[in-house]
Amino acid sequence: MLALTGLPAACLLAQPTAPVAAPARIPATAPASALPAADAFFTDPALAETRALIVLQDGKRLYERYGSGIGPGTRLISWSMAKSITATLIGELVGDGRLELDTPAPVPEWRDDPRGRTTLRQLLHMASGVKHLEAGPAPERSDTNRALFADTSADIYKAAVAEPAEVPPGTRFQYNTLTSHILARLVSDFVAGPKATPDQRRRAVRTFINERLAAPAGMASLLCEFDPAGNFYGGSLCHATARDWAAFGQMYLDRGVVAGVQVVRPDWVTFVTTPSPTNPGYGGQFWLNRKPVDGKDEDLFWRAGPADAFAAIGHLGQYVIVVPSRRLVVVRLGKTQDEDLQPVRDALARLVNAFPAVAP
Repeated sequence: MLALTGLPAACLLAQPTAPVAAPARIPATAPASALPAADAFFTDPALAETRALIVLQDGKRLYERYGSGIGPGTRLISWSMAKSITATLIGELVGDGRLELDTPAPVPEWRDDPRGRTTLRQLLHMASGVKHLEAGPAPERSDTNRALFADTSADIYKAAVAEPAEVPPGTRFQYNTLTSHILARLVSDFVAGPKATPDQRRRAVRTFINERLAAPAGMASLLCEFDPAGNFYGGSLCHATARDWAAFGQMYLDRGVVAGVQVVRPDWVTFVTTPSPTNPGYGGQFWLNRKPVDGKDEDLFWRAGPADAFAAIGHLGQYVIVVPSRRLVVVRLGKTQDEDLQPVRDALARLVNAFPAVAP
């Protein structure tokens, strides 16, 4: 997840599609035992600003509530949840036979140096081995922030492939948003062609997203951004309504099936939710509720929640959490500083644990 402390406030705002009144809890069917844990997101000051909370069980909306000025039609930013969107698109290309997990990723700029041995699987697992600074006490020095918003932002792919080799690929987990932008460029190269103009890239990738994901998954509001060179911001900047983020989670809960149609292959669902060799807490651009390689508790809630939970997670407390053993999807979108997220993680664990496991 990326740390953007100190960036302009405009970068951190919701993206409303139209002015809306702030509704109270939308009538649903959540069990009374779960209501305090859900309502706490809007009443507990320690959780900061929750803009939307949705709970689905077996595809039924049990709870839905929004913060002030936000409603069901408001697109809300993904931040790093976009990585899970990108992984889904990569999975489509793997399923089509156009990409392979265990061959070197087709990154022309890496072909003639040690980075050229990096496989697609290793990119998806954040194990490329390149030198990278994701975040730190000086946000203006972060490689990710520079490429998104500052001196290397004219072409985020160029910034990403310029990162030098530091350790052999596949030997170290290092969270790297620019890795996801390389994956996004691979999508572009296969659907638009490596010599496409920026405008051709934008149009081809938008069409691919709509035809292979947004339309069949029921995510009509999904809107992803592009840099000046036409590169899809596949690590950071997609927007959708809370209901459509919930639809994304439900698709993964149902092993890629939406309305009886196989949108994402079940073997791809298995791949992205399987612990990676360098970090048991990370799969294929999804976080897993397992003890991470560093032993910390900074992503989900492995000390307190079900081990089969997995999630798309973004900066400032964006979560799409899927819990197969409880047939749950929980979406929390909002703005809580990353260093203050532990109460949010604890509250999410309480909410998930308010629902018992269901029979397989």
